[in-house]
Amino acid sequence: MGILVVGSVALDTVRTPAGYAEEVLGGTAVYASVAASYFADVSVVAVVGDDFPEGHVAFLQRKGIDTSGLWRQPGRTFRWKGEYTGDLNVARTLDTQLNVFQDFNPRLSSEHSRSRYLFLGNIDPDLQRGVLEQMQRPEIVACDTMNYWIDNKLEALKRTLSLVDIVLINDAETRHLAAEQNLFAAARRILSWGPRVIVVKRGEYGAVMIGPKEVFVVPAYPLEEVVDPTGAGDSFAGGFMGYLAAKGESDDAALRQALVFGSVMGSFNVAEFGPRRLGSLTFPEILERFHEFKQMTDFSDV
Repeated sequence: MGILVVGSVALDTVRTPAGYAEEVLGGTAVYASVAASYFADVSVVAVVGDDFPEGHVAFLQRKGIDTSGLWRQPGRTFRWKGEYTGDLNVARTLDTQLNVFQDFNPRLSSEHSRSRYLFLGNIDPDLQRGVLEQMQRPEIVACDTMNYWIDNKLEALKRTLSLVDIVLINDAETRHLAAEQNLFAAARRILSWGPRVIVVKRGEYGAVMIGPKEVFVVPAYPLEEVVDPTGAGDSFAGGFMGYLAAKGESDDAALRQALVFGSVMGSFNVAEFGPRRLGSLTFPEILERFHEFKQMTDFSDV
């Protein structure tokens, strides 16, 4: 079943302990779409400037991604510049240029509005809700957010969260959003606002899925080298939603498997700058790593 991904497409300049990359393809919609494309049909809705390289569009299309919703507007593409130093879980933003993304106001085609699965990247919560209002009864809606919206549009964000099924959010943002220091207390408070499940992305510490009665934890894949953490959380979201769409179910077993596939896709993404490693994957590689996760977490009862 098809997934609609709505979010940002950017040109990123990144420095990490492993090196430096200038104006590589990036953005929530890119990482999530490419990761999801290994599991299901994907359409992307985003905006780019007239300076956006055609080669990047071709890259997305080679992954089978529908780019008919990728609008090209006069002006410059959204740009982000950041660096990672000691803590690879935290990026320090050096420069943000919203450019054409500043006026992004998603309008869905009739085909896109019929998508059964929807992932809303961390855009303005009012825009997220505007996309939802254009949809025709999607089966699963997941969304991400960020500290900027928590600080500046909290009530709008709460209204949006009351309408979604799954919230994908990092550890610090979970605590900040709920105004709770304990992660599980924070998750329970967010669940009380309406979502069915909250998935907490914890970088090198893995991921935690929390529902009203259940908790499921997946470790991070043990990597000896991380080249670029940018987009790992969005790749996680794409793998998670992609598997749910492919499975066509969202029971507890499917959600647990989806959490592992999300972790698999995030672990591959960090191996190179931008989405290059993500884009060169084969499905057997994905399955092999999924089984490695299972071996790492399997143990006998006493």
